[in-house]
Amino acid sequence: MRTAHPKVLGEVLFRPMVLWVADAIQRAGIEHCVAVLGKGHDEVQAILPEHFAHVIQAERKGTGHAVLMAKEYIRSGGFEDVAVLYGDAPFVLSEDIERAYEQHKAQNNAVTVFSARLEDPAGYGRIVRGTNGVRAIVEHKDADEEILQIDEVNAGAYWFNASFLLEFLEEMTASNAQGEYYLTDSVEAAVSKGWRVDAYTASPDTVLGANDRKTLSYLNQLAQKRVVARLLEEGVDIPFPDQVVVGPYVQIGPDTRLLPGTILIGDTVIGADCEIGPNTTIRNSRVGDGCTIVSSQVEDSVVGSKVKIGPMARLRPGCHVGDKVKIGNFVEIKNSNIGEGTSVSHLTYVGDTDTGRWCNFGCGVVTVNYNGSQKYRTTIGDGVFIGCNTNLIAPVTLGDRVYCAAGTTVTDDVPSDALVIGRARQTVKENWNQDGKRFPKGNQS
Repeated sequence: MRTAHPKVLGEVLFRPMVLWVADAIQRAGIEHCVAVLGKGHDEVQAILPEHFAHVIQAERKGTGHAVLMAKEYIRSGGFEDVAVLYGDAPFVLSEDIERAYEQHKAQNNAVTVFSARLEDPAGYGRIVRGTNGVRAIVEHKDADEEILQIDEVNAGAYWFNASFLLEFLEEMTASNAQGEYYLTDSVEAAVSKGWRVDAYTASPDTVLGANDRKTLSYLNQLAQKRVVARLLEEGVDIPFPDQVVVGPYVQIGPDTRLLPGTILIGDTVIGADCEIGPNTTIRNSRVGDGCTIVSSQVEDSVVGSKVKIGPMARLRPGCHVGDKVKIGNFVEIKNSNIGEGTSVSHLTYVGDTDTGRWCNFGCGVVTVNYNGSQKYRTTIGDGVFIGCNTNLIAPVTLGDRVYCAAGTTVTDDVPSDALVIGRARQTVKENWNQDGKRFPKGNQS
């Protein structure tokens, strides 16, 4: 990968590969999980779900050695069966995990190997079947011409009978040129002891992993095509599919249009009949129906219906924007509640503020929420008009229907229905530059 970070943190649609696997495990209903981590384990541990235990593999001595690190976890848990999956194979499906388990139990297998049938199986270990299940997994480099004709390959995931797995871990050896412990050896070990081994044929994409940036890029492209295909079937309008990026868990209502440069990430839900983009990023947010968001960013926020945002607006985390709100050019909203019908049209900062319904913010308004050591909130009632270049020095409260004159700095609470003016009186000194010495004509350009 040419990276200082663990490979499993490589992202597919802005989500680390290991979390794709963790998601599939959780959706399959598996509650007890242990991650075998190596170099950079702190980084991986930090993003895994809280219920994941972890063990450290200080030396990398093969797949069997990795599972060996979890031996005590398996033993102490008293589990009947154990699933083993790769952290860098993001396309394993929860349905395949469940169905493989059903087959595993129905056949009373010691090992159930996840397999896939590929048009081009080159490079993959082959599944060699016998009269009663699988009898071996043969690596590509060790396969003869007959075995190379097999199109069923090892997908790298397994279900094990826990008792057999613990026995195998005790007995496995590294009797190969690489001096490593291979989990694939468990198949022949089980067969030799009279245990049953079989393969569950999973989705072909289960075998896909990433060992370099090129293959990681391919996984992103493949995942994106799948997401776009799903959205098109659900009635989303994507006129230029190769120019948008949508995360795997994003939900979008019908008749919403995604324009080029749109990036939708994480736990995001977009309503129906919206237009998103161009050049818009929305992360972990809810957007209602009939919204227009142009060249803007929305993060960890909730947006109502029939809202217009942008261009060049930013909603930082913690915002709740009501219906029919307008957030215009170069406006930044942070940790604030904006009431229905309020207009914040341009060049304004609203931070740590609770705003009522049908208010109007003029150009250049700032809610001054930070005094250098602590942040405070501003409260604004319904129907308030805030003139251009007004500063609201928090903590401060404006009642309903207050009118703030342009250029005012508000430092004290204002009662409802009041006009507040807080600016210096204009002074005009006539003939102040009559001789032109202060601004010579020659320098006017």
